[in-house]
Amino acid sequence: MQQERTPLKILLIYPQFPDTFWSFKHALKFIHKRSAYPPLGLLTVGAMLPETWEKRLIDLNVTRLKESDLAWADYAFISGMVVQRNDARHIITRCKKAGLKVVAGGPLFTSEYQEFPEVDHFVLNEAELTLPPFLMDLEQGCARHIYTTSAFADIKKTPVPAWELASVKHYAAMSVQFSRGCPFNCEFCNVTALFGHRPRIKDAEQIIAELDALYRLGWRGQVFFVDDNFMGNKKYLKTQLLPALIQWRKDKKGVPFNTEISINLADDKELMEMMVEAGFDAVFIGIETPDEGSLAECNKMQNKNRDLVQSVKAIQRSGLQVQGGFIVGFDNDTPSIFQRQIDFIQKSGIVTAMVGILQAPIGTRLYERLKNEGRLLGNMSGDTDGTTNIIPRMDLDTLREGYHRIMNQIYSPKHYYERVKIFLREYKDPKAKIPLDFQHILAFFRSNIRLGVFGRERFQYWKILLWTLLRRPGLLPLAITLAIYGHHFRKVCRLHLH
Repeated sequence: MQQERTPLKILLIYPQFPDTFWSFKHALKFIHKRSAYPPLGLLTVGAMLPETWEKRLIDLNVTRLKESDLAWADYAFISGMVVQRNDARHIITRCKKAGLKVVAGGPLFTSEYQEFPEVDHFVLNEAELTLPPFLMDLEQGCARHIYTTSAFADIKKTPVPAWELASVKHYAAMSVQFSRGCPFNCEFCNVTALFGHRPRIKDAEQIIAELDALYRLGWRGQVFFVDDNFMGNKKYLKTQLLPALIQWRKDKKGVPFNTEISINLADDKELMEMMVEAGFDAVFIGIETPDEGSLAECNKMQNKNRDLVQSVKAIQRSGLQVQGGFIVGFDNDTPSIFQRQIDFIQKSGIVTAMVGILQAPIGTRLYERLKNEGRLLGNMSGDTDGTTNIIPRMDLDTLREGYHRIMNQIYSPKHYYERVKIFLREYKDPKAKIPLDFQHILAFFRSNIRLGVFGRERFQYWKILLWTLLRRPGLLPLAITLAIYGHHFRKVCRLHLH
């Protein structure tokens, strides 16, 4: 058939992120990078397509989608997250206008495929299961509109992502995935709806092969393990993966790791020590709230009945920076929660604190509960932008004003730099340091000028740099990085909150 005779030309298109906390857009300018991470899902799909097909990655966060690209291609494969919804619509419209067939998958389309009537084919859920039957039908000229499954893939069969399709020089960090799924069941989280409760893992050999591929490309920067809970299979982590990572990095320069994990990491000193030895220097943890009633409400049981501040500090002292996620707007929340969140964030020394108003993703128990209660307001934005798709128990104006107060306070120069100092006091020097290349030296000088001369925070900036130089000189590059992050966070705060 035609597909057999002539290899297809495929555009793998990734929509643009809006200006969010997680985009790090304003921080990336200091190191001349265009985006934080490449689209791991699309690069993995690229590796699963027939080798004879021609493929181009168009990541709208680092490059433009040109008319010549659209004229070249036979099909556009689009993936994205909920926060990329608006740009995904724009891309689909452009592709259809150019006469291209559109294939869509990933979290956004798995949750909301009914919202995109222009898409020709949906390859939903996990591509390891739904892409092969689509490709088979496509070859035979009988591809269906929707491919979906309720089963979970064996990710031991997932190929190494097609890194060669990405211009890695444009990204601040790379990403790999060790596991899918989470053993917990938080009411507001759609991870278990998408990937299940039983964490499925790759072999240590697979992860080493992915890291080797990146290292051969010349990558020496941060690598993010995108697992929703890195310690979902703690036994394999301790006995296989971490020993393999420790061995791998013995003759390597740079390549520090970070990941997402749960707060009960603080209870396992051996695991923290092994992660640090393996090169991890930061973890993102869903703290959510210091209120026990709200933790019980959302079924965040792993956070209950513990001193959360002390748990955070135990992790920081081990050599892992804690970045935290926080939520306001639970049914149990009263107006006192806003000051309690501010106080907690300051005391904990969590510099990167992502605070959002509670939202209900499609597929979660929260979404179903609020739907039954008649308290839903359409689809969520997927961003920590002060919006919500629920009708809260608290007065909405009170909730928004309280949220704005949290953000304006924790990211004001005074409070932010105070938190940097609290963190740097606790933190151990990381084992894996990023090599000091030309871009990072330039970032140092740019920050001195932008933040230290022209910035509103110049007094606090020089104060923290001098303190770090005298007390923790080995952490000076980290102090500068956090100062640059603060610049980004304040910019986004001003965009969303004023």
